[in-house]
Amino acid sequence: MTRVLIAGFKHETNTFCRQPADMNAYRARALLLGDDVAKSMRNTRTEIAAFLDFCTTEGWEVRHPIHANAMPSGPVTQAMHEYVRDHILESLRTEGPFDALLLCLHGAMACEHTEDGEGELLAAIREQIGPDVPIAATLDLHANVTDRMAELADILVPYRTYPHIDQYEVATVAAGLIKRTLAGTIKPKTTVRRGAMLDGADHGRTTTQGPMTDVLASADRLLVRPDVLAAGVCAGFPWADTHDTGPTALIVGDGDTGEHGALADALVQEIWDKRHISTIQTLGIEEAMARVKQARPGNKPIVLADFADNPGGGGYGDGTRLLKGMLDANLANAAFGTIYDPGAAELCRDNGLGAIVHLDLGGRTDPAYGAPLSVRCTVKAVTNGQFRMEGPMTAGLQVDMGTTAVVTTDGIDVVVTSRRFQVYDQMFFRHARIDPLLKNVVAVKSAHHFRAAFQPIAAEVLVVDGGGGLTSRNYRELTYEKVRRPVYPLDLD
Repeated sequence: MTRVLIAGFKHETNTFCRQPADMNAYRARALLLGDDVAKSMRNTRTEIAAFLDFCTTEGWEVRHPIHANAMPSGPVTQAMHEYVRDHILESLRTEGPFDALLLCLHGAMACEHTEDGEGELLAAIREQIGPDVPIAATLDLHANVTDRMAELADILVPYRTYPHIDQYEVATVAAGLIKRTLAGTIKPKTTVRRGAMLDGADHGRTTTQGPMTDVLASADRLLVRPDVLAAGVCAGFPWADTHDTGPTALIVGDGDTGEHGALADALVQEIWDKRHISTIQTLGIEEAMARVKQARPGNKPIVLADFADNPGGGGYGDGTRLLKGMLDANLANAAFGTIYDPGAAELCRDNGLGAIVHLDLGGRTDPAYGAPLSVRCTVKAVTNGQFRMEGPMTAGLQVDMGTTAVVTTDGIDVVVTSRRFQVYDQMFFRHARIDPLLKNVVAVKSAHHFRAAFQPIAAEVLVVDGGGGLTSRNYRELTYEKVRRPVYPLDLD
């Protein structure tokens, strides 16, 4: 019987963020061991679920020692990286041998002890299993793929959608290539190329026609070649000061014909040629408030996206600039999700429903990104912060935000949480009995993922970049010391 090890270790590292990805950060989102991996991940729209389903269909025997995933933040601690690594190596030692490995990775993990977290993990695995056991890994569309990762993994397959609604399908593709590898019909080898870019391909946006959809179409045309098994593009994660930060093109070839590098180079050149094209326009806070005020009343909400303080890119999630702008603009019948402030959430819980409380809300981590807001508000709801995503992104996945409160202040319902999360599902509001469809304005801490769930219900979407946040497009204001130079847009136009 074919025996496969499945494991997940994910993190998108914003090296400018001061919050480390330690054990507590992983426990706050997902740290699953042994049987809990399958118990929690089956029947979800995730890579792990796809791997499990594929192996079940094929009748393969599976071991799944660990799946770990933390919210984007600062570097992964060495202790945390070694904890996950050692669980995988222990399974390889005591439950092996295995015929193949299926890994769920991100591709933009930087650690305290290495800027290439995935490469370090793959190197440890290879040292134990040798060069002949095939490894397939899924990657986030925003991976910063290194040469070491491509050398050590036979198959690297990135997402093709942003918002990432194809995680299950991409993992199925990766598992299918492993099946063909084990059958002896292919000998996969991954080739990666990158250009002199920190950011590119419209940051990977696929919700409308643009640079990313164009280059993906070019990648698809390569699949007519029998020696090209998969062709992918990663837009990169620019808020990472690592040598290989930036867009990459990946070719999974059947063997090494010597031509795959040139094919990947052509995709990188296309990204470079369209580097100035953007499919979104960000607005300052004042301009966004003016647009909201000028909008005609309708039966759908205006959706505001807090681009600059996106927890999904390492933002602290407690920045208050957009919320302050909404309060100053006297917006009525609005909802804001979310503000990360455990102390405020607990205070609201302790005072109870209907209580009038005075809060210094948010701005705890770094007041430079928005000082705490002094507000008088009413406690409208208190929850345990637990729910399942409804989709379309990661449907079925369990979320635990910790003690959560909804407070109402000057016509705005604010969801206050004890853990950091990007808001890309309506359940962040609905679990607390806030119906986004009944609001005039809905504001979310998210840069783009929110579009999957909120754009279909929106009268208009306004992406707001207040200029002060860890995920603002302020690359020249950040201090890059490790990234290769010269690079666009720091040095090159």
